[in-house]
Amino acid sequence: MSGSLRFLGATDTVTGSRYLVESRGHRVLVDCGLFQGYKLLRERNWRPFPVEPSSIDAVVITHAHLDHTGYLPALVRDGFRGRIHATHGTAELSELILRDSGRLLEEQATFSDRHHTSRHSPPRPLYTEQDALKALERFQAHPFDEGLEVAGVAARFVPAGHILGAAQVHLETDGARLHFTGDLGRPDDALMRPPRSLEATDVLVCESTYGDRIHPGTDPEWSLGQIVRDVCSAGGVVILPAFAVGRAETLLLHLSRLRARHVIPDVPIFLNSPMAVNAAEIYARHPEEHRIRPDEFDAMYRLATLVRSVDDSKLLNLRGGPAIIISASGMLEGGRVLHHIAAYGTDPHNAIVLTGFQAGGTRGDALRRGERSLRIFGHDVAIRAQVHSLDMLSAHADAGQIVDWLSTAPTPPRAVYLTHGEPHAGDALRTRIRRALGWEARVPEFGEAVAATDSVSSPAATAS
Repeated sequence: MSGSLRFLGATDTVTGSRYLVESRGHRVLVDCGLFQGYKLLRERNWRPFPVEPSSIDAVVITHAHLDHTGYLPALVRDGFRGRIHATHGTAELSELILRDSGRLLEEQATFSDRHHTSRHSPPRPLYTEQDALKALERFQAHPFDEGLEVAGVAARFVPAGHILGAAQVHLETDGARLHFTGDLGRPDDALMRPPRSLEATDVLVCESTYGDRIHPGTDPEWSLGQIVRDVCSAGGVVILPAFAVGRAETLLLHLSRLRARHVIPDVPIFLNSPMAVNAAEIYARHPEEHRIRPDEFDAMYRLATLVRSVDDSKLLNLRGGPAIIISASGMLEGGRVLHHIAAYGTDPHNAIVLTGFQAGGTRGDALRRGERSLRIFGHDVAIRAQVHSLDMLSAHADAGQIVDWLSTAPTPPRAVYLTHGEPHAGDALRTRIRRALGWEARVPEFGEAVAATDSVSSPAATAS
């Protein structure tokens, strides 16, 4: 098949972004993410990669979040020997995220072995921190808008908003233009600048995370301030699970503004995420990508006590309230926040505030849906704390914002594929696009391959 595109992930799910572009005997992989959430999806991480890793010539990464980069250490370990192309911001953040991922996977395997919580003997990590370090050696950083050749394919990174370094990826091969949104940021994001308008393309692969909803019009700062004021005034602890890169910075920005206006009480604020602390230095080096003024940036990090050591993290679980704790991970799938949930989640005076999208099958999604018992470190923890969900803090464009962004295209694409969304979200966005723009779009199947110049109604081939 000449100029083909194969969907190896992010179909009917918001995780596992992986797209294989084949052209003139070369293979370029766009994104190489982990599947997260439901066990059925997570088990895909343990299967052999759908194509031999050594047959892939290059990888191009849209941004640093694990659902777009988290399988790279396994890909390199299993034989990939090409370069991994990314923006400077993505390369710098990936060094933090991938090393942390490998370390956490090792720690989880060790914990499972010690406490006999795994059905595997001995439990092993998907990959190690050493595997992550070897993958990082293969990164090659580029500025936005630089034209480069990747295994015979012309490539370019275009600003996407969302988080630092996040890019839309524009490829040209066999006379066809392919455009991948990655995760598309919001035009009204408090932290990041808006994504650049859609340029002319033949095939568009567009995310659909919030394809079935519109972000609430409520001011997120006001909503956050009200929760903090009510809980902390009564002596409680507010736990803010946050993605260490992007969401932690947004929360600190809102809290610093609330404190400056005396909207919230003067209680201790802890940033308990070494990765988020280190990411702050990277954000500071790239002021052209975000909206934060230098004085606001300084105020954000003076506001919080930065917790680095494990011992200091454990002490947070003994001090009680009033206090605010920001800690990863954002979907409660690992990290130090689980210890805080176990310590404070049983008390109705405290609050857990979900601050972004919760993928199906995660603990965060369970809480959002109303479940009040979580399995943490092999034990069932009763959740009696208040649970709030502030979807308006998401760094993803909502359905209306995606359609508005699509409408900026100078000409309609020949084909539009909707990925990186739950089934209902993808289908809802497909309908919205047809009604608003008159374009046909569809959600591809897992493993499906299409010719780059095909219309959306005629898939070139389907692989199981």
